[in-house]
Amino acid sequence: MFLRTLRLRRKDGSEAEYVRLVESYREKGQVKQRIVATLGRKDLLAPHLDRLAELLGRSTPASRRALEPQESAVWGPMLVARHLWEELGLEELLEEKRGEGKGLSLAERAFVLVANRLICPGSEHALAQWLETDYVPDGKGERIRPVWKQNGRVRVDHRFLWPWYRTLDELIGRKERIEEGLFARLRDLFCLKPEMVFYDLTSSYFEGEGPEGLAQYGYSRDHREGNRQILLGVVMANGWPIAHHVFRGNRHDSETVLPIVADLEKRFGLRRIVFVGDRGMVSTANLGFLWSQGHGFLVGLRRRRNPEVLEYIRKAQSGSWQPCSPEGKDRVCEVEGALPGQRIFVVESAERLAYEQAMREGDVTKTREELGKLAKRIEKGELRNQEEIGSSVARILSLYRGHRYFRWSLRPGKLQVSEEPVETEKLLEGKYVILTEEKDLSPLEAVRAYKELSEVESDLSSKTWTGLRRI
Repeated sequence: MFLRTLRLRRKDGSEAEYVRLVESYREKGQVKQRIVATLGRKDLLAPHLDRLAELLGRSTPASRRALEPQESAVWGPMLVARHLWEELGLEELLEEKRGEGKGLSLAERAFVLVANRLICPGSEHALAQWLETDYVPDGKGERIRPVWKQNGRVRVDHRFLWPWYRTLDELIGRKERIEEGLFARLRDLFCLKPEMVFYDLTSSYFEGEGPEGLAQYGYSRDHREGNRQILLGVVMANGWPIAHHVFRGNRHDSETVLPIVADLEKRFGLRRIVFVGDRGMVSTANLGFLWSQGHGFLVGLRRRRNPEVLEYIRKAQSGSWQPCSPEGKDRVCEVEGALPGQRIFVVESAERLAYEQAMREGDVTKTREELGKLAKRIEKGELRNQEEIGSSVARILSLYRGHRYFRWSLRPGKLQVSEEPVETEKLLEGKYVILTEEKDLSPLEAVRAYKELSEVESDLSSKTWTGLRRI
């Protein structure tokens, strides 16, 4: 608990300061405050304030310190953020030559943005509200406060917003220096010795045109095919993000692998890495390039429309399986690869098996119902044009992935539908296949590494990108 002063207007028109006893508490992860008691006027309580401070555990006189406004602010999270910031040496990385009287330095502004993303993620508008509750000091120890507007839908003044927007523009110019400096610092702090490098991509779309040259129409992971987008690639090693890259929105995933590996060699001095990537990264050119440069790889293979993968899974049915989870629900089987030196791991996930089985049963039921309704319309003569019928069938099959389970043909006045055997689909369900040439990698280590990639994918898919804008 602590003391807080509040200036109030009395009935006679004069003003007086009153002292309140305030308590901080936590509710659903949020720090809140409530008034315990109003103690009276400050001038009348002045002789007793030091004693009140002592009772509340204060070491400094209440008349000098306990009633300052910042006493009611949240301190703890900023102290932790500041400690991490200094440990990583970010102050030195962002230092700049600047004159006096130019406001906050780049390092100070960057620290505020980073701390905000760690503690209470939001936009620059939300940053203003956060600064009202959390104590964030500048280089002189003075509290940073937002500038508010009196009227309008947006209550934050542009004088407050633009310095933070400019911070992002300044940081991108120092991107390579920051990444290299952080990598060197992490290597010293945690003895970081990258053996496996995890790489994954996500997309972020724009409501407007987006940055010229980068924003393009492409495969959208946000299912916003009508919006321009960019691709964001993140490189991680030993659980730490060490680099990120921005690509054109229409670039294919596999086309980004070569520049990523070349960047790791050039900037970070990594002589040999084991590249861990998803099936979108797999191409003969990529694997050949990694092999020619002396690097290793551990990649997932596409399951469907891939006869080799189907054959690997069939081999595994009569192979030797071993559990790869404490509960024993997931298991892995190593089978012989198609080429010398290749190692293939077929993995079966109980959770994935249940999900894909339920998805197949639901898709088959919905497709059967919709095709049945369409067949009745054709028999009644409500739909006769062959192009319209073909378009309707294609739409239904596409909507519920029915092309995996159904075949159809059209005869005069009748739609004939047959359900294809789903044995192939059942064989694929719950399984994924990993390819590598690493001789010393055990099946359990391969599965564990690939699951780490899934965690990277999960983090990227649940992203909240702020600060992306068109100026």
